[in-house]
Amino acid sequence: MPCPSLSRLVLRLAVSILMLLPCAPASSLAQETYSERLPPAVARALKQAGIPETAVAVVVQEAGATRAQVSLNAGQAFNPASLMKLLTTYAALDTLGPAYAWQTEILASRLPVAGVLDGDLVIRGGGDPKLGFEQFWLLLRQLRARGVREIRGDLLLDRSLFDAEKIAAAAATPFDDQPLRPYNVTPDALLVNYKTLRLQLLAEQGGKANQAPDLLVEPRPANLAILNRLRTTNATACGDWKAQLQAEYTEYIEDAGNGDTGSASPQLILSGDYPLNCGEQTWHLGAMSHAQYVHGVFRQLWQELGGTFSGRLALDKPLPAPLYPLARSESPPLAEIIRDINKYSNNVMARQLYLTLGAEWLRRNNLDQDERLHQTLRPASAADAARALSAWLAQRQLHFPELVLENGSGLSRQERLSANSLAALLQHAWQNPLMPEFIASLPLAGIDGTMKKRLQTGSAPGAGQAHIKTGSLDGVSAIAGYIRNRHGQWQIIVFLVNHPQAATAREAQDVLLRWVYDGDTLSTPRAGH
Repeated sequence: MPCPSLSRLVLRLAVSILMLLPCAPASSLAQETYSERLPPAVARALKQAGIPETAVAVVVQEAGATRAQVSLNAGQAFNPASLMKLLTTYAALDTLGPAYAWQTEILASRLPVAGVLDGDLVIRGGGDPKLGFEQFWLLLRQLRARGVREIRGDLLLDRSLFDAEKIAAAAATPFDDQPLRPYNVTPDALLVNYKTLRLQLLAEQGGKANQAPDLLVEPRPANLAILNRLRTTNATACGDWKAQLQAEYTEYIEDAGNGDTGSASPQLILSGDYPLNCGEQTWHLGAMSHAQYVHGVFRQLWQELGGTFSGRLALDKPLPAPLYPLARSESPPLAEIIRDINKYSNNVMARQLYLTLGAEWLRRNNLDQDERLHQTLRPASAADAARALSAWLAQRQLHFPELVLENGSGLSRQERLSANSLAALLQHAWQNPLMPEFIASLPLAGIDGTMKKRLQTGSAPGAGQAHIKTGSLDGVSAIAGYIRNRHGQWQIIVFLVNHPQAATAREAQDVLLRWVYDGDTLSTPRAGH
Protein backbone atom coordinates (compact mmCIF):
# COMPACT_ATOMS: atom_id res chain seq x y z
CA MET A 1 0.00 0.00 0.00
CA PRO A 2 1.55 3.37 -0.96
CA CYS A 3 2.40 5.88 1.71
CA PRO A 4 -0.28 8.68 1.88
CA SER A 5 2.31 11.43 2.25
CA LEU A 6 4.21 10.12 -0.78
CA SER A 7 0.97 10.05 -2.80
CA ARG A 8 0.26 13.66 -1.91
CA LEU A 9 3.82 14.63 -2.89
CA VAL A 10 3.47 12.91 -6.27
CA LEU A 11 0.13 14.70 -6.82
CA ARG A 12 1.66 18.09 -6.01
CA LEU A 13 4.56 17.43 -8.37
CA ALA A 14 2.15 16.41 -11.14
CA VAL A 15 0.12 19.60 -10.69
CA SER A 16 3.29 21.72 -10.67
CA ILE A 17 4.51 20.14 -13.90
CA LEU A 18 1.13 20.70 -15.56
CA MET A 19 1.22 24.37 -14.58
CA LEU A 20 4.57 24.74 -16.34
CA LEU A 21 3.37 23.20 -19.60
CA PRO A 22 3.07 25.76 -22.46
CA CYS A 23 -0.13 24.30 -23.95
CA ALA A 24 -3.42 24.95 -22.15
CA PRO A 25 -6.56 22.81 -22.41
CA ALA A 26 -9.45 24.08 -24.51
CA SER A 27 -11.45 25.06 -21.43
CA SER A 28 -8.86 27.71 -20.47
CA LEU A 29 -8.08 29.10 -23.91
CA ALA A 30 -10.29 32.14 -23.37
CA GLN A 31 -9.02 32.97 -19.88
CA GLU A 32 -5.84 35.00 -20.55
CA THR A 33 -6.63 38.56 -21.55
CA TYR A 34 -5.01 40.85 -24.11
CA SER A 35 -7.37 43.78 -23.56
CA GLU A 36 -10.35 44.42 -21.32
CA ARG A 37 -11.36 47.46 -23.37
CA LEU A 38 -13.78 47.28 -26.26
CA PRO A 39 -12.75 48.70 -29.62
CA PRO A 40 -13.74 52.41 -29.57
CA ALA A 41 -16.26 52.03 -32.40
CA VAL A 42 -18.02 49.22 -30.53
CA ALA A 43 -18.06 51.22 -27.29
CA ARG A 44 -19.60 54.18 -29.14
CA ALA A 45 -22.27 51.99 -30.71
CA LEU A 46 -23.22 50.56 -27.31
CA LYS A 47 -23.38 54.04 -25.78
CA GLN A 48 -25.60 55.23 -28.61
CA ALA A 49 -27.88 52.23 -27.99
CA GLY A 50 -28.11 53.11 -24.29
CA ILE A 51 -26.48 49.86 -23.15
CA PRO A 52 -23.81 50.01 -20.42
CA GLU A 53 -20.70 47.86 -20.81
CA THR A 54 -21.59 46.10 -17.55
CA ALA A 55 -24.49 44.47 -19.45
CA VAL A 56 -22.16 43.11 -22.12
CA ALA A 57 -19.74 40.19 -22.34
CA VAL A 58 -17.27 39.95 -25.22
CA VAL A 59 -14.48 37.59 -26.25
CA VAL A 60 -12.41 37.92 -29.42
CA GLN A 61 -9.74 35.27 -29.88
CA GLU A 62 -7.81 33.77 -32.76
CA ALA A 63 -8.80 30.17 -33.43
CA GLY A 64 -6.17 27.89 -31.92
CA ALA A 65 -4.68 30.62 -29.70
CA THR A 66 -4.30 30.64 -25.92
CA ARG A 67 -5.07 34.31 -25.31
CA ALA A 68 -7.97 36.58 -26.15
CA GLN A 69 -7.41 39.88 -27.92
CA VAL A 70 -10.53 41.24 -26.21
CA SER A 71 -12.17 39.90 -23.06
CA LEU A 72 -14.83 41.91 -21.25
CA ASN A 73 -16.97 40.46 -18.43
CA ALA A 74 -16.13 37.12 -20.02
CA GLY A 75 -16.43 35.00 -16.89
CA GLN A 76 -19.86 36.25 -15.86
CA ALA A 77 -22.95 34.10 -16.36
CA PHE A 78 -25.30 35.53 -19.01
CA ASN A 79 -28.52 34.34 -20.55
CA PRO A 80 -27.19 33.18 -23.95
CA ALA A 81 -30.61 32.75 -25.63
CA SER A 82 -30.19 30.52 -28.70
CA LEU A 83 -26.41 30.39 -28.38
CA MET A 84 -27.16 27.49 -26.03
CA LYS A 85 -27.86 25.54 -29.22
CA LEU A 86 -24.11 25.63 -29.90
CA LEU A 87 -23.52 23.47 -26.83
CA THR A 88 -26.37 21.08 -27.62
CA THR A 89 -25.50 20.61 -31.29
CA TYR A 90 -21.74 20.31 -30.83
CA ALA A 91 -22.08 17.84 -27.95
CA ALA A 92 -24.50 15.79 -30.06
CA LEU A 93 -22.20 15.86 -33.08
CA ASP A 94 -19.23 14.79 -30.97
CA THR A 95 -21.19 12.15 -29.04
CA LEU A 96 -23.50 10.64 -31.65
CA GLY A 97 -21.54 11.29 -34.84
CA PRO A 98 -22.59 13.09 -38.05
CA ALA A 99 -24.34 10.02 -39.52
CA TYR A 100 -26.62 9.42 -36.53
CA ALA A 101 -30.28 9.10 -37.55
CA TRP A 102 -33.68 8.62 -35.90
CA GLN A 103 -36.27 6.01 -36.82
CA THR A 104 -40.07 6.04 -36.75
CA GLU A 105 -41.89 2.72 -37.06
CA ILE A 106 -45.37 1.45 -37.84
CA LEU A 107 -46.24 -1.87 -36.23
CA ALA A 108 -49.38 -3.95 -35.80
CA SER A 109 -50.79 -6.36 -33.25
CA ARG A 110 -51.57 -8.76 -36.10
CA LEU A 111 -50.33 -9.28 -39.61
CA PRO A 112 -52.72 -7.95 -42.27
CA VAL A 113 -54.64 -10.50 -44.32
CA ALA A 114 -55.97 -9.71 -47.81
CA GLY A 115 -55.44 -5.97 -47.24
CA VAL A 116 -57.28 -5.96 -43.89
CA LEU A 117 -55.61 -5.29 -40.55
CA ASP A 118 -57.97 -6.82 -38.01
CA GLY A 119 -55.98 -5.48 -35.10
CA ASP A 120 -54.40 -2.36 -33.63
CA LEU A 121 -51.96 -0.12 -35.47
CA VAL A 122 -49.01 1.28 -33.49
CA ILE A 123 -46.89 4.27 -34.51
CA ARG A 124 -43.66 4.25 -32.50
CA GLY A 125 -41.80 7.54 -32.22
CA GLY A 126 -38.02 7.56 -32.13
CA GLY A 127 -37.58 11.26 -31.39
CA ASP A 128 -37.07 12.32 -35.04
CA PRO A 129 -36.68 16.13 -35.05
CA LYS A 130 -37.55 16.37 -38.76
CA LEU A 131 -40.47 14.01 -39.40
CA GLY A 132 -42.30 16.43 -41.67
CA PHE A 133 -45.71 16.23 -43.32
CA GLU A 134 -44.25 14.72 -46.51
CA GLN A 135 -42.13 12.20 -44.60
CA PHE A 136 -45.16 11.10 -42.58
CA TRP A 137 -47.12 10.69 -45.84
CA LEU A 138 -44.30 8.55 -47.25
CA LEU A 139 -44.35 6.41 -44.11
CA LEU A 140 -48.08 5.75 -44.48
CA ARG A 141 -47.60 5.18 -48.20
CA GLN A 142 -45.28 2.29 -47.31
CA LEU A 143 -48.18 0.77 -45.41
CA ARG A 144 -50.46 1.09 -48.43
CA ALA A 145 -47.72 -0.32 -50.67
CA ARG A 146 -47.82 -3.47 -48.54
CA GLY A 147 -51.42 -3.85 -49.56
CA VAL A 148 -53.04 -2.60 -46.35
CA ARG A 149 -56.23 -0.70 -47.16
CA GLU A 150 -58.48 -1.27 -44.13
CA ILE A 151 -57.62 -0.88 -40.44
CA ARG A 152 -60.29 -2.24 -38.11
CA GLY A 153 -58.44 -1.85 -34.84
CA ASP A 154 -57.44 1.24 -32.86
CA LEU A 155 -54.57 3.66 -33.33
CA LEU A 156 -51.96 3.50 -30.57
CA LEU A 157 -49.06 5.93 -30.24
CA ASP A 158 -45.83 4.78 -28.61
CA ARG A 159 -44.33 8.04 -27.34
CA SER A 160 -42.41 6.43 -24.48
CA LEU A 161 -38.89 7.42 -25.56
CA PHE A 162 -39.30 10.87 -23.97
CA ASP A 163 -40.97 11.59 -20.63
CA ALA A 164 -44.18 13.27 -21.84
CA GLU A 165 -45.45 13.87 -18.30
CA LYS A 166 -42.37 15.84 -17.25
CA ILE A 167 -42.41 17.78 -20.53
CA ALA A 168 -46.07 18.70 -19.92
CA ALA A 169 -45.33 19.67 -16.32
CA ALA A 170 -42.56 22.01 -17.46
CA ALA A 171 -44.86 23.51 -20.12
CA ALA A 172 -47.45 24.27 -17.42
CA THR A 173 -45.34 27.35 -16.69
CA PRO A 174 -45.46 29.02 -20.12
CA PHE A 175 -42.45 30.80 -21.57
CA ASP A 176 -44.66 33.72 -22.63
CA ASP A 177 -48.30 34.58 -23.35
CA GLN A 178 -48.19 33.13 -26.89
CA PRO A 179 -48.69 29.38 -26.33
CA LEU A 180 -49.75 28.71 -29.95
CA ARG A 181 -46.65 30.24 -31.52
CA PRO A 182 -44.57 27.53 -33.24
CA TYR A 183 -41.47 28.37 -31.18
CA ASN A 184 -43.39 27.23 -28.09
CA VAL A 185 -44.10 23.72 -29.43
CA THR A 186 -42.84 21.19 -26.91
CA PRO A 187 -40.70 18.18 -27.84
CA ASP A 188 -42.20 14.72 -28.19
CA ALA A 189 -40.99 11.24 -29.09
CA LEU A 190 -43.49 11.33 -31.96
CA LEU A 191 -43.12 14.88 -33.26
CA VAL A 192 -44.83 15.20 -36.65
CA ASN A 193 -44.42 18.31 -38.81
CA TYR A 194 -43.29 20.32 -35.76
CA LYS A 195 -46.94 20.00 -34.60
CA THR A 196 -47.69 23.06 -36.70
CA LEU A 197 -50.60 24.20 -38.87
CA ARG A 198 -49.92 26.41 -41.90
CA LEU A 199 -52.85 28.78 -42.41
CA GLN A 200 -52.98 30.67 -45.69
CA LEU A 201 -55.20 33.76 -45.52
CA LEU A 202 -56.56 35.07 -48.81
CA ALA A 203 -58.28 38.44 -49.23
CA GLU A 204 -58.92 40.19 -52.53
CA GLN A 205 -57.67 43.77 -52.57
CA GLY A 206 -60.63 46.01 -53.33
CA GLY A 207 -63.01 43.34 -52.08
CA LYS A 208 -65.82 43.73 -49.57
CA ALA A 209 -65.10 44.44 -45.92
CA ASN A 210 -66.62 42.52 -43.01
CA GLN A 211 -66.31 39.22 -44.87
CA ALA A 212 -64.43 36.11 -43.81
CA PRO A 213 -61.16 35.81 -45.78
CA ASP A 214 -60.59 32.53 -47.58
CA LEU A 215 -58.64 30.08 -45.47
CA LEU A 216 -56.44 27.19 -46.61
CA VAL A 217 -54.99 24.92 -43.92
CA GLU A 218 -52.14 22.43 -44.36
CA PRO A 219 -52.11 19.88 -42.93
CA ARG A 220 -55.85 19.64 -42.32
CA PRO A 221 -56.24 17.22 -39.39
CA ALA A 222 -59.43 15.21 -39.87
CA ASN A 223 -60.34 15.52 -36.20
CA LEU A 224 -59.98 19.32 -35.95
CA ALA A 225 -62.94 21.68 -36.23
CA ILE A 226 -61.86 25.15 -37.42
CA LEU A 227 -64.22 28.10 -36.93
CA ASN A 228 -63.25 31.01 -39.19
CA ARG A 229 -64.58 34.15 -37.49
CA LEU A 230 -62.01 36.42 -39.11
CA ARG A 231 -63.33 39.56 -40.78
CA THR A 232 -61.81 41.69 -43.52
CA THR A 233 -61.38 45.44 -43.00
CA ASN A 234 -60.63 48.46 -45.19
CA ALA A 235 -57.54 49.44 -43.20
CA THR A 236 -55.19 51.31 -45.54
CA ALA A 237 -52.02 49.59 -44.35
CA CYS A 238 -51.36 45.91 -43.78
CA GLY A 239 -48.90 46.62 -40.96
CA ASP A 240 -48.51 44.10 -38.16
CA TRP A 241 -51.51 42.06 -39.27
CA LYS A 242 -50.76 39.12 -36.95
CA ALA A 243 -51.20 41.36 -33.92
CA GLN A 244 -54.85 41.88 -34.96
CA LEU A 245 -55.63 38.15 -35.00
CA GLN A 246 -56.54 35.76 -32.21
CA ALA A 247 -56.51 31.97 -32.10
CA GLU A 248 -58.15 29.95 -29.36
CA TYR A 249 -57.67 26.21 -29.15
CA THR A 250 -59.77 23.85 -27.04
CA GLU A 251 -59.45 20.10 -26.78
CA TYR A 252 -62.88 18.84 -25.80
CA ILE A 253 -62.93 15.41 -24.19
CA GLU A 254 -66.15 13.49 -24.63
CA ASP A 255 -67.06 11.15 -21.78
CA ALA A 256 -68.69 8.05 -23.22
CA GLY A 257 -69.99 7.12 -19.78
CA ASN A 258 -67.79 4.05 -19.46
CA GLY A 259 -64.60 5.75 -18.35
CA ASP A 260 -63.23 5.87 -21.88
CA THR A 261 -61.67 9.30 -22.49
CA GLY A 262 -59.95 8.39 -25.74
CA SER A 263 -62.45 10.26 -27.94
CA ALA A 264 -61.83 13.97 -28.46
CA SER A 265 -63.11 16.80 -30.63
CA PRO A 266 -60.43 19.49 -30.84
CA GLN A 267 -61.58 22.95 -31.94
CA LEU A 268 -59.69 25.98 -33.21
CA ILE A 269 -61.45 29.36 -33.25
CA LEU A 270 -59.93 32.14 -35.36
CA SER A 271 -61.05 35.73 -34.85
CA GLY A 272 -59.89 39.29 -35.45
CA ASP A 273 -59.57 41.82 -38.27
CA TYR A 274 -57.67 41.11 -41.47
CA PRO A 275 -56.98 44.11 -43.76
CA LEU A 276 -57.96 43.57 -47.38
CA ASN A 277 -54.68 45.21 -48.42
CA CYS A 278 -52.77 42.31 -46.86
CA GLY A 279 -53.84 40.10 -49.75
CA GLU A 280 -52.29 36.68 -49.19
CA GLN A 281 -50.41 35.95 -45.96
CA THR A 282 -49.28 32.86 -44.06
CA TRP A 283 -49.95 32.26 -40.37
CA HIS A 284 -48.34 29.34 -38.51
CA LEU A 285 -49.89 27.97 -35.34
CA GLY A 286 -48.69 25.24 -32.98
CA ALA A 287 -52.15 24.12 -31.92
CA MET A 288 -53.38 20.72 -30.69
CA SER A 289 -51.77 18.19 -28.37
CA HIS A 290 -49.17 15.91 -29.90
CA ALA A 291 -51.45 12.86 -29.73
CA GLN A 292 -54.44 14.63 -31.31
CA TYR A 293 -52.26 16.19 -34.01
CA VAL A 294 -50.78 12.83 -35.04
CA HIS A 295 -54.23 11.23 -34.90
CA GLY A 296 -55.78 13.93 -37.09
CA VAL A 297 -52.99 14.01 -39.66
CA PHE A 298 -52.95 10.19 -39.79
CA ARG A 299 -56.67 10.12 -40.56
CA GLN A 300 -56.31 12.87 -43.17
CA LEU A 301 -53.46 11.19 -45.03
CA TRP A 302 -54.78 7.64 -44.69
CA GLN A 303 -58.05 8.71 -46.28
CA GLU A 304 -56.20 10.58 -49.06
CA LEU A 305 -54.21 7.40 -49.71
CA GLY A 306 -57.44 5.48 -50.20
CA GLY A 307 -57.41 3.66 -46.88
CA THR A 308 -60.17 3.25 -44.29
CA PHE A 309 -59.87 3.40 -40.52
CA SER A 310 -62.79 2.44 -38.29
CA GLY A 311 -61.04 2.54 -34.92
CA ARG A 312 -60.27 5.32 -32.49
CA LEU A 313 -57.26 6.96 -30.90
CA ALA A 314 -56.68 4.76 -27.84
CA LEU A 315 -54.70 6.90 -25.41
CA ASP A 316 -54.83 4.62 -22.38
CA LYS A 317 -54.72 1.23 -24.08
CA PRO A 318 -51.53 -0.74 -23.30
CA LEU A 319 -49.31 -1.69 -26.19
CA PRO A 320 -50.04 -5.23 -27.36
CA ALA A 321 -47.37 -7.91 -27.63
CA PRO A 322 -46.01 -9.17 -29.87
CA LEU A 323 -45.87 -6.41 -32.47
CA TYR A 324 -45.17 -6.94 -36.17
CA PRO A 325 -43.19 -4.27 -38.08
CA LEU A 326 -44.87 -2.98 -41.24
CA ALA A 327 -43.13 0.28 -42.19
CA ARG A 328 -40.22 2.45 -41.14
CA SER A 329 -38.93 5.96 -41.75
CA GLU A 330 -35.39 7.21 -41.16
CA SER A 331 -34.49 10.83 -40.55
CA PRO A 332 -31.77 12.78 -42.36
CA PRO A 333 -28.34 12.42 -40.71
CA LEU A 334 -27.42 14.49 -37.67
CA ALA A 335 -25.07 16.69 -39.72
CA GLU A 336 -28.11 17.91 -41.68
CA ILE A 337 -30.30 18.19 -38.58
CA ILE A 338 -27.88 20.53 -36.80
CA ARG A 339 -27.80 22.77 -39.88
CA ASP A 340 -31.54 23.29 -39.55
CA ILE A 341 -31.21 23.87 -35.82
CA ASN A 342 -28.39 26.40 -35.96
CA LYS A 343 -29.05 28.21 -39.23
CA TYR A 344 -32.75 28.80 -38.51
CA SER A 345 -32.62 28.57 -34.70
CA ASN A 346 -35.33 25.89 -34.60
CA ASN A 347 -36.26 25.52 -30.94
CA VAL A 348 -38.30 22.34 -30.97
CA MET A 349 -35.66 20.54 -33.07
CA ALA A 350 -33.01 21.59 -30.56
CA ARG A 351 -35.16 20.30 -27.71
CA GLN A 352 -35.66 17.01 -29.55
CA LEU A 353 -31.89 16.69 -29.91
CA TYR A 354 -31.35 17.60 -26.26
CA LEU A 355 -33.71 14.83 -25.10
CA THR A 356 -32.09 12.43 -27.57
CA LEU A 357 -28.81 13.01 -25.75
CA GLY A 358 -30.61 12.03 -22.55
CA ALA A 359 -32.14 8.94 -24.14
CA GLU A 360 -28.79 7.80 -25.55
CA TRP A 361 -27.12 8.44 -22.20
CA LEU A 362 -29.71 6.23 -20.51
CA ARG A 363 -29.27 3.54 -23.13
CA ARG A 364 -25.50 3.52 -22.81
CA ASN A 365 -25.37 3.66 -19.02
CA ASN A 366 -28.54 1.73 -18.11
CA LEU A 367 -27.99 2.49 -14.45
CA ASP A 368 -31.27 1.20 -13.10
CA GLN A 369 -31.15 -2.45 -11.92
CA ASP A 370 -34.79 -3.06 -12.82
CA GLU A 371 -34.14 -1.72 -16.31
CA ARG A 372 -31.18 -4.08 -16.71
CA LEU A 373 -33.28 -7.04 -15.60
CA HIS A 374 -36.18 -6.29 -17.94
CA GLN A 375 -34.18 -4.81 -20.82
CA THR A 376 -36.28 -1.65 -20.75
CA LEU A 377 -35.43 2.00 -20.33
CA ARG A 378 -37.46 4.68 -18.63
CA PRO A 379 -38.44 7.69 -20.74
CA ALA A 380 -35.73 10.33 -21.05
CA SER A 381 -36.20 13.68 -19.35
CA ALA A 382 -34.46 17.05 -19.47
CA ALA A 383 -32.61 16.04 -16.30
CA ASP A 384 -31.16 13.04 -18.14
CA ALA A 385 -30.06 15.31 -20.99
CA ALA A 386 -28.35 17.62 -18.48
CA ARG A 387 -26.52 14.61 -17.00
CA ALA A 388 -25.45 13.56 -20.48
CA LEU A 389 -24.04 17.02 -21.22
CA SER A 390 -22.29 17.22 -17.84
CA ALA A 391 -20.64 13.85 -18.47
CA TRP A 392 -19.56 14.95 -21.95
CA LEU A 393 -18.10 18.23 -20.67
CA ALA A 394 -16.11 16.36 -18.02
CA GLN A 395 -14.86 13.86 -20.59
CA ARG A 396 -13.72 16.68 -22.88
CA GLN A 397 -12.15 18.59 -19.95
CA LEU A 398 -14.40 21.58 -20.50
CA HIS A 399 -15.11 23.31 -17.20
CA PHE A 400 -18.25 25.49 -17.30
CA PRO A 401 -19.05 26.10 -13.59
CA GLU A 402 -21.67 28.77 -14.32
CA LEU A 403 -23.65 26.58 -16.75
CA VAL A 404 -27.40 26.35 -16.10
CA LEU A 405 -29.45 24.10 -18.38
CA GLU A 406 -33.22 23.87 -18.80
CA ASN A 407 -34.08 22.58 -22.28
CA GLY A 408 -30.93 22.97 -24.37
CA SER A 409 -32.50 25.35 -26.90
CA GLY A 410 -32.00 28.72 -25.22
CA LEU A 411 -35.75 29.38 -25.18
CA SER A 412 -35.50 29.89 -21.46
CA ARG A 413 -35.34 32.52 -18.75
CA GLN A 414 -33.15 30.28 -16.58
CA GLU A 415 -30.34 29.02 -18.83
CA ARG A 416 -26.93 30.61 -18.27
CA LEU A 417 -23.48 30.44 -19.88
CA SER A 418 -20.46 32.74 -19.96
CA ALA A 419 -18.62 34.21 -22.92
CA ASN A 420 -15.48 32.38 -21.75
CA SER A 421 -17.29 29.04 -21.86
CA LEU A 422 -18.71 29.72 -25.31
CA ALA A 423 -15.26 30.69 -26.58
CA ALA A 424 -13.77 27.52 -25.05
CA LEU A 425 -16.50 25.46 -26.71
CA LEU A 426 -15.76 27.04 -30.09
CA GLN A 427 -12.03 26.48 -29.61
CA HIS A 428 -12.63 22.82 -28.81
CA ALA A 429 -14.82 22.43 -31.88
CA TRP A 430 -12.15 24.11 -34.02
CA GLN A 431 -9.65 21.39 -33.07
CA ASN A 432 -12.14 18.54 -33.60
CA PRO A 433 -12.00 16.49 -36.83
CA LEU A 434 -15.76 17.16 -37.07
CA MET A 435 -15.13 20.92 -37.23
CA PRO A 436 -16.24 21.25 -40.90
CA GLU A 437 -19.67 19.76 -40.14
CA PHE A 438 -20.10 22.02 -37.12
CA ILE A 439 -19.07 25.25 -38.83
CA ALA A 440 -21.23 24.39 -41.85
CA SER A 441 -24.25 24.33 -39.52
CA LEU A 442 -23.85 28.01 -38.58
CA PRO A 443 -25.55 30.87 -40.42
CA LEU A 444 -23.32 32.56 -42.99
CA ALA A 445 -23.45 36.34 -42.67
CA GLY A 446 -25.19 37.99 -45.59
CA ILE A 447 -25.99 34.60 -47.15
CA ASP A 448 -28.42 32.42 -45.18
CA GLY A 449 -30.21 31.60 -41.95
CA THR A 450 -30.68 34.17 -39.23
CA MET A 451 -27.63 36.12 -40.52
CA LYS A 452 -28.97 36.51 -44.06
CA LYS A 453 -29.79 40.21 -43.65
CA ARG A 454 -26.66 41.12 -41.69
CA LEU A 455 -23.33 42.12 -43.24
CA GLN A 456 -24.92 41.71 -46.63
CA THR A 457 -22.65 41.60 -49.68
CA GLY A 458 -22.04 45.06 -51.06
CA SER A 459 -23.04 46.89 -47.88
CA ALA A 460 -20.49 45.68 -45.32
CA PRO A 461 -17.14 43.92 -45.14
CA GLY A 462 -17.17 40.38 -43.84
CA ALA A 463 -20.17 39.15 -45.80
CA GLY A 464 -19.75 35.47 -46.56
CA GLN A 465 -16.78 35.26 -44.18
CA ALA A 466 -18.58 35.02 -40.82
CA HIS A 467 -20.20 31.81 -39.57
CA ILE A 468 -22.27 33.20 -36.72
CA LYS A 469 -25.00 31.77 -34.48
CA THR A 470 -27.48 34.36 -33.27
CA GLY A 471 -29.66 34.45 -30.19
CA SER A 472 -32.45 36.78 -29.16
CA LEU A 473 -35.09 36.99 -26.45
CA ASP A 474 -36.74 39.92 -24.73
CA GLY A 475 -33.76 41.52 -23.01
CA VAL A 476 -31.18 39.29 -24.71
CA SER A 477 -29.17 39.70 -27.91
CA ALA A 478 -26.19 37.47 -28.66
CA ILE A 479 -23.85 36.29 -31.41
CA ALA A 480 -21.04 33.75 -31.41
CA GLY A 481 -19.04 31.89 -34.01
CA TYR A 482 -16.12 32.15 -36.41
CA ILE A 483 -15.01 34.85 -38.83
CA ARG A 484 -12.15 34.77 -41.31
CA ASN A 485 -10.55 38.21 -41.43
CA ARG A 486 -9.20 39.87 -44.54
CA HIS A 487 -5.73 38.47 -43.79
CA GLY A 488 -7.07 34.92 -43.90
CA GLN A 489 -6.90 34.36 -40.13
CA TRP A 490 -9.81 32.65 -38.40
CA GLN A 491 -11.13 34.42 -35.32
CA ILE A 492 -13.59 33.35 -32.64
CA ILE A 493 -16.09 35.94 -31.50
CA VAL A 494 -18.64 35.98 -28.67
CA PHE A 495 -20.86 39.00 -27.91
CA LEU A 496 -23.57 38.68 -25.24
CA VAL A 497 -25.98 41.42 -24.18
CA ASN A 498 -28.42 41.10 -21.27
CA HIS A 499 -30.29 44.40 -20.94
CA PRO A 500 -33.85 45.71 -21.44
CA GLN A 501 -32.57 47.53 -24.56
CA ALA A 502 -30.73 44.46 -25.89
CA ALA A 503 -32.59 44.56 -29.20
CA THR A 504 -30.75 47.78 -30.07
CA ALA A 505 -27.33 46.10 -29.68
CA ARG A 506 -27.26 44.57 -33.17
CA GLU A 507 -25.40 47.53 -34.64
CA ALA A 508 -22.68 47.23 -31.97
CA GLN A 509 -22.38 43.51 -32.72
CA ASP A 510 -22.05 44.19 -36.44
CA VAL A 511 -19.44 46.86 -35.73
CA LEU A 512 -17.40 44.29 -33.79
CA LEU A 513 -17.72 41.80 -36.65
CA ARG A 514 -16.40 44.42 -39.09
CA TRP A 515 -13.58 45.33 -36.71
CA VAL A 516 -12.54 41.69 -36.40
CA TYR A 517 -12.77 41.26 -40.17
CA ASP A 518 -10.46 44.26 -40.76
CA GLY A 519 -7.93 42.57 -38.45
CA ASP A 520 -5.36 45.39 -38.41
CA THR A 521 -5.07 45.62 -34.62
CA LEU A 522 -5.21 41.89 -33.91
CA SER A 523 -2.01 40.11 -32.94
CA THR A 524 -2.35 37.03 -30.79
CA PRO A 525 0.40 35.01 -29.09
CA ARG A 526 -0.02 31.31 -29.89
CA ALA A 527 0.51 28.37 -27.57
CA GLY A 528 4.11 28.11 -26.42
CA HIS A 529 5.12 31.58 -27.61
